[in-house]
Amino acid sequence: MFLEFDGQGPAYAQLTRALKASILSGRLKANTRLPSTRALALEVGMSRITVLAAYEQLRAEGFVYVRVGAGSYVSNLHTSPPLRLLKAEPIAAPSLYAKRARTQRDPLITRRHHGLRLNMQYGEPMTQPALSTLWARELARAAVYTPLERGDPQGLFALREQICRYLALRRGVDAHPNHVLIINGSQQAYALTARVLLNEGDAAVMEEPHYFGMWQSLAAHGANLLPVRTDREGLVCAELPVQAPRLICVTPSHQFPSGQTMSLSRRLELLRYAEARQSWILEDDYDSEFRFDSQPLAALRSLDEGDRVIYVGTFSKTLFGSMRLGYMVLPAALRQDFINAKYLADICNPVIEQAALAHFMESGGFERHLRQMGRTLKARREVLLNGLRRYAGERIQIADSHAGMHVVVWLRDYDHAQLEALIDYAHQRGLGLYPIAPHYHAAPAIPGLLLGYCGLSSLELQEAAQLFGICLDAIDARVICTSMESLPLRRHSG
Repeated sequence: MFLEFDGQGPAYAQLTRALKASILSGRLKANTRLPSTRALALEVGMSRITVLAAYEQLRAEGFVYVRVGAGSYVSNLHTSPPLRLLKAEPIAAPSLYAKRARTQRDPLITRRHHGLRLNMQYGEPMTQPALSTLWARELARAAVYTPLERGDPQGLFALREQICRYLALRRGVDAHPNHVLIINGSQQAYALTARVLLNEGDAAVMEEPHYFGMWQSLAAHGANLLPVRTDREGLVCAELPVQAPRLICVTPSHQFPSGQTMSLSRRLELLRYAEARQSWILEDDYDSEFRFDSQPLAALRSLDEGDRVIYVGTFSKTLFGSMRLGYMVLPAALRQDFINAKYLADICNPVIEQAALAHFMESGGFERHLRQMGRTLKARREVLLNGLRRYAGERIQIADSHAGMHVVVWLRDYDHAQLEALIDYAHQRGLGLYPIAPHYHAAPAIPGLLLGYCGLSSLELQEAAQLFGICLDAIDARVICTSMESLPLRRHSG
């Protein structure tokens, strides 16, 4: 407890005044339990009799009250000033990074409909109540057996070992635990990659469209971002710059946000390009676990004979959003540089969480969870697609990738202003819709939506699809009314 003594008079009087000052200033809130007399005596270096005398004086004056068997508590005097939030005066950005970062982050992109009952937010994993119980059990077990000293910056070896087994089984990646780095999710992977590989002004290729979080991270770092078009086969390698970029960022297994898969010929072409120009490739494999028409595709890293690919995976999509654990499989030449950057960023990830996840994977719990999650997502996806076809019909085009946790929907014969009107109208009726445009460097020719289906049940998705159709009807009616108002009035004779 922080107390200020004035050095005047007996010790008990100084302690009494210090406690009064803390209560009157609001540092000690009403109904706050004071430390026991023994504990406070040890803390301030006074005798217990002195502390007892101060507490008795405070009780007599009404500053504290006593609960029998529970201790002394601060009285509610209604005199503590309310907490005052300091109003920050605008100042010039204190650094170039801060200046660039001010223009990047927009929390409204994914939080604009937070709290709506039918919020079709993308990027969030499916919530399973049973998983909370399983995870609590794993954390309790890990807390007993995990050493309490600071962990390895590279991550817990047992977890790195389990990740290697998982990648070999599901992604065809042959990795050694020494080349795996445990990180705080994909977003930290982007930041570490920028720190290790890029100086201000260095060229980095981004897919068009792309994940805005990756774009923002590299742009704030000062990279010269070069968008390269994607099509049905993924990144159009023929349009890669002639002058070698330092970094090429791709999502080959499930292009974000379009959902396309990079073809084998394009993958090999990209690897040849990177090796010939000594460029590095960042492979973001964010949700490859969920494919509903075939087995998961082998990762780009599994084809990489030149050791140019930095592979990134995350548990935030497969478990829950607050699980800030991910991993990188690093080229041998970059391994120590990334470990150094991780250490300087935050020393290491929480060890108990790493130990819990390692045991969850080793025991088979993680694989069982993935299988159940895959079945549930497939069923929800079918409900959403059927509902969209029924209630929206030919007014939309569904870009179905048969994978992932969201669906891309393009609106035929609508413009971007009508899309925003649709989003606002739907919000008023409890339906959260998200535009795809923030993931483009230049706005797409036709408006589109990203519809996430992880967070809603099958019944809610059916209701959401029906409400989506109703909202489209309203926008159509508004267009018809507007166009009719612009027509000249006809006078009836007679």
